Amino acid sequence: MFNSLTTVLLLLIGSVFAVGIFRALRLPAMLAYFFVGVLLGPSAFGLIQNTESSRHFAEFGIVFLMFSIGLEFSLPKLYGMRKTLFGLGGSQVAISMAAAMLIGWLFGLSPASAFVIGGALTMSSTAIVSKILMERVDLNSRHGRLSIGILLFQDLAVIPILVLIPTLGSHTENWQTVLGLSLIKSAVLLFILFKFGKNLLNHWFDLVAKQRSRELFVMNVLMVTLLLAYATSTAGLSYALGAFIAGMLISETRYRYQVESDIAPFRDILLGLFFISIGMLLNIAQLFDRIWLVLLLLVGFVLFKALVIAGLTRYFKFETGVGIRTGVILAQAGEFSFVILALGLKNGLINNADLQLALGVSLLSMIVAPFIIQYNGKIARGLVKSYTRNSSQVVESIGNVGKELSEHVIICGYGRSGQYLGRFLKEESIPFIALDNDSARVNEAAVAGEHVMYGDAGRSVVLEAAGAARAKALIVSYSDTRASMKVLHIVHERYPNLPVIVRTYDDIDMDAFREAGATEVVPEVLEGSLMLASHALVLLGVPLNRVVKRIRLFREERYKMFKGFFRGISDSDAETTVSRQQRLHSIEISSNSFAHGMRLDTIPFEKLKVELKKIRRPNMLEAITPRPDIVIGEGDVLVLLGNNESLVATEVFLVSGK
Repeated sequence: MFNSLTTVLLLLIGSVFAVGIFRALRLPAMLAYFFVGVLLGPSAFGLIQNTESSRHFAEFGIVFLMFSIGLEFSLPKLYGMRKTLFGLGGSQVAISMAAAMLIGWLFGLSPASAFVIGGALTMSSTAIVSKILMERVDLNSRHGRLSIGILLFQDLAVIPILVLIPTLGSHTENWQTVLGLSLIKSAVLLFILFKFGKNLLNHWFDLVAKQRSRELFVMNVLMVTLLLAYATSTAGLSYALGAFIAGMLISETRYRYQVESDIAPFRDILLGLFFISIGMLLNIAQLFDRIWLVLLLLVGFVLFKALVIAGLTRYFKFETGVGIRTGVILAQAGEFSFVILALGLKNGLINNADLQLALGVSLLSMIVAPFIIQYNGKIARGLVKSYTRNSSQVVESIGNVGKELSEHVIICGYGRSGQYLGRFLKEESIPFIALDNDSARVNEAAVAGEHVMYGDAGRSVVLEAAGAARAKALIVSYSDTRASMKVLHIVHERYPNLPVIVRTYDDIDMDAFREAGATEVVPEVLEGSLMLASHALVLLGVPLNRVVKRIRLFREERYKMFKGFFRGISDSDAETTVSRQQRLHSIEISSNSFAHGMRLDTIPFEKLKVELKKIRRPNMLEAITPRPDIVIGEGDVLVLLGNNESLVATEVFLVSGK
């Protein structure tokens, strides 16, 4: 109907206006692309036809979606979340898929169609959930971490689904043999790539990076991604699987962040085209003809998925209220739903009528998700009264400590900066209480004897329990501006005379923080505190050579106290890039541990590439400085310094001797 230039122009105009409007309404951009596809596609104005060539371009969108998801994966991160990931996440995927396939089979769907639709409806939206959790500063909460853990497993579960869809689409009678060959090829390919791929890619990217050409670097990323996608496609597997593997391999190299930055424009544009092509598949007339059935399926789907997740969360010993919040957050379809449906259609596993129902339910669930998710707390508190009581117990435990303190410092956020600050305060014998809502970090640090408690400093009752009325100062060490502002507004309203120091990464938000009531704002820019000290000394008349010597001595002698920090699930990789090789980890020795009864000098800490910083013993207030003749006993806590791999290997050795 139109030439190529006109088609591109229509897509650009429609996308710009739609994305702008949806952003203003605080809705995900992907829904805007769906809207453009529906509006310009054959079922509405028919300005753009859903041709074979447009679908080929959209397939590149799937490739880069899978590549981007692969980049987010980290093997140490997966290992650290293994219980939530494989226990809760695995159960959710298995039960949801089995139930969806059973219901589909009862309604007359073929097993292959039921599998495609079940796989699609099992997924949830990473983009919607992560965005809302970040805006509400809920990523560190229990329901936030559980939601992210389940989403990670859903992303992993896409891999076998991508392997199975082409196998089922082969329409061969001997499908068991085809499936077995596909699984064997996948296993061999994954083994080869993960055994040799990381080192090979590191060396190859080193050669490319030495040319100092951004264009060459970007082309190299595109080449590696499409090459692996082509390799898996040639092996009879899904090209999306190859792209996912490419992302995972590059995520383990030192070039991860550069790749993520360079590939973003291509990814976003191609993803937009993919979602537009999915919108063009949706037939509005058919959707409205069966609107009551679509709405009934939508309500049933959302309720069932929320109940399954809530029930499983309770089964895995979490609070009922936390389970309900997690279920409400994840009760929608996701980006991978459309990838699975598109591949199912391409392989002839799903007919148009069933596709329209699945697309309609998935799309509507994602549209209503942002409005439902924001009320997850109210829904949980309304349904489970004990959830409110448990929240009160957290406040009470903080209050039991806070009532004993006076003229103390409250540290909001016990990440890297908060822990460093706590060490300074401890050396000066200044009393303090630290609050953090990352339970993983709180547990590790508390076991090691740190003065930290679980609690959200953005709640007025928590600050009151921490003794804010009697505190000498409050320090906000969050890296998130919204979280810091939340605390500032409460302090300004209830404790206007309490001095507040706010840490921020740069100077962009300094004025906003001061207007919100911050006494001092400290931006972490350039050389930070060392540069500040050097300028101050020069200004005070200290000779430059002496300043340089002082700074050098400080680095050599005093920087030991800055070495390593306890890392939580909420710490982003970007924030901890510098310290990823050096973090602290607490390991408690039980009577069944291999290291129980061993002398310290018989444990090969150097070979394991970790450093033993201190030992804490039951009923002893102060930590013990490590000595070779110390015998490790039951209940001893070893505080180790090292990178992720070394710490995992050391923990395995101390527990099992392997």
